[in-house]
Amino acid sequence: MKDDSREKRRRELLPRISLLACLGLVVVSLGVALSPQTPEEPAEPPFSEQARSAALAETMRLRAAGEQLSQSPSADGQPAVARTVSLLTSQAQALLVPGLAEPGASPRTGNDTTSTAPAAAASAASASGSAAAPASGPASSAAVPASGPASSAAVPASAAALAQELAASASQRLADAAVADGGMARLLAAVGTAQLLQASALAAAAGAPAPDVPDPAAPQPSAPQPSGVCPSASASPSPVGASAGNDPVPASLPAALAATVETELETVYGYQVALTRLSGEAAAPASEQLARHEALATGAEALSRMNCAPIPPREAGYTMAPGFLASPSAGLGGLEASALPVYGDLVALSDGETRQWAISGLVGAARRTAIWGADAGALPGLAADPDTFPELP
Repeated sequence: MKDDSREKRRRELLPRISLLACLGLVVVSLGVALSPQTPEEPAEPPFSEQARSAALAETMRLRAAGEQLSQSPSADGQPAVARTVSLLTSQAQALLVPGLAEPGASPRTGNDTTSTAPAAAASAASASGSAAAPASGPASSAAVPASGPASSAAVPASAAALAQELAASASQRLADAAVADGGMARLLAAVGTAQLLQASALAAAAGAPAPDVPDPAAPQPSAPQPSGVCPSASASPSPVGASAGNDPVPASLPAALAATVETELETVYGYQVALTRLSGEAAAPASEQLARHEALATGAEALSRMNCAPIPPREAGYTMAPGFLASPSAGLGGLEASALPVYGDLVALSDGETRQWAISGLVGAARRTAIWGADAGALPGLAADPDTFPELP
């Protein structure tokens, strides 16, 4: 009888135990579902995106400062200030990320850094070599993009102060260009180059000394590869974007170096021809620039050997434009301006000291373009139509 009673109680307890176990599982599952999870920290944007965002913020800040100065009737250098605002507007549009309402909005993340430029600027950069490998080597401390809100800095109180801050921004953009990915490096180099030139022009218009920000230095090319290390090349590479069948040639570092060598050799020939027609004050600077271009041609050939790139043969002469002899000063300005996209290609397709040399060459070509009265544009070295850029918010 006792055994039957125990068995009966055991059978009565089993459903209760099962019910309690089910209730326990429900409570545990609800606790897990309702317990707050620690949110994952967003991934840090790539360096190129940080550099673009910093460039946009600083460009917008300087643009706002220029607009304030242009509204002051007592401000000096008013026309130059207006030109500065126009240049910064075009640059801000080129740096603006499509789909973002304002510079302070959260930037995109991911590995596609060249897509952060507007469609026109990005397509121009990629067509000339935005697929280049990222720059190698650690970034220097000077190439760390500035952080923080753009409004944290004081507004320049004069055109001379604006010129100094514009030159400082240019120096940062050029330093970032040495480290950023190919297409973004070209865009940053273009922005920095134009800002550097405009800083000098604005300071001169205001009657102030030139900003104490030096142009980027060109490194001396390292020793070439030992004999037998470089693969042999049967023919010289065609310039970037050209081929016998008029089909685009895939952008590459050897092609960009070859185009640079050919451009510098043609420019040397142009200066030699122009010197036969120039006299007086124009002859002296032309003679100096001729020596500079001879050194640039030699440097481009040395970089070609260092990068195992074929060197195009030197030509006996080149065909100049019909009006070159009639107006050699304007012709030299056109020659210098035509070198800008060539150096822009080399910036996008190179890295390390070759890119640093290209950045220095881009700045130098833009300065010489201005010396001879030609316009380097708001984005020297970047073939993009500002009319296609997105509107600023």
